[in-house]
Amino acid sequence: MQAASIKMNNIFTDTLNGKKCSRPPVWLMRQAGRILPRYMKMREKYSFEQLFTTPELAAEVTLLPVEDLGVDAAILFSDILTVPKAMGLDMDWTQKGPVFNSPLVFESDPIKKLDVKTESLSYVYQAARKVKQMSDIPLIGFCGGPLTVLCYMLEGVSSNQTFPLSKTFFYQQTSKAKQLIDLLTEVTIEYAEKQSECGIDAFQLFESNAGIVPLEMYEKLFLPAVTRICKAVRAKGIPFIFFGKGISGGVNIVKPETCDFYSADWQMPLSVVRKNLDKEIGLQGNFDPWLLFAPKDVIEKAVINMKPFFKENPKWIANLGHGVLANTPLENVKFLISRIKETIWE
Repeated sequence: MQAASIKMNNIFTDTLNGKKCSRPPVWLMRQAGRILPRYMKMREKYSFEQLFTTPELAAEVTLLPVEDLGVDAAILFSDILTVPKAMGLDMDWTQKGPVFNSPLVFESDPIKKLDVKTESLSYVYQAARKVKQMSDIPLIGFCGGPLTVLCYMLEGVSSNQTFPLSKTFFYQQTSKAKQLIDLLTEVTIEYAEKQSECGIDAFQLFESNAGIVPLEMYEKLFLPAVTRICKAVRAKGIPFIFFGKGISGGVNIVKPETCDFYSADWQMPLSVVRKNLDKEIGLQGNFDPWLLFAPKDVIEKAVINMKPFFKENPKWIANLGHGVLANTPLENVKFLISRIKETIWE
């Protein structure tokens, strides 16, 4: 792969910094993997864990979507569960996904079961530096949100993604939940700060499980942690993007101190999210991931329908409302990106 030759404009960073551009920048969550033939070829030789824990391989995968899809930004190829692993959780990545051998919800004192060794995350920082050496494309660092990561730490993998044991824990063991959130936040801040020192251009927090608890609980228990992480990243001069899946209906809880850009899920029109979100905050999203299974004329119409929104809201990064789904037609992904880039938005 000749990644060193990659040259990109800065439409992504310009938009993050509030500069009006001729079109919205575009990248997709879960763009590195699943649908890319070259990634699948690598998976025949390496396990998922080998790919993201080997800096050279992680850097190569990070840049695949730039070459193969033409996106305007790359996101570091890693996993949100690197942090629980670094905190001492006994877990492994398998062919069927992550497996937790000792979920914390069954422990009488979960904090005592943790053994934090943040130095074990050095491979992530090495990968980020390699990407920046190989390409001048904007690079996004990331971590999992406090609720999302804590659900996995407490319960392992929930078969239906509702995490019932974790929710019970939040109600019955609130003081212990707060202790775990505080420790997780401290580790996450260090993780985010060190990524920020590696030359990343933006940082995204993935709170994919935000909608599984009542909005009031999220605002009280978890949003302060998001704000702390945002403050730490901003102190490094890095814009902060917050993806809060499931809370777009209550997006008014998101304040300027929470994030620079809010990444909206697909469940509510972006125009409605904009009306309820603080005007200082930019927007990212929110094409429905299932849209990419539709005929191309439907995809094109969805893009064209966003022209009035962009005219009024130039602080918009085009993306999906969640990650690219498995088995999504590659040609449709390329078509969406090309239509966003080639449409006359003015």
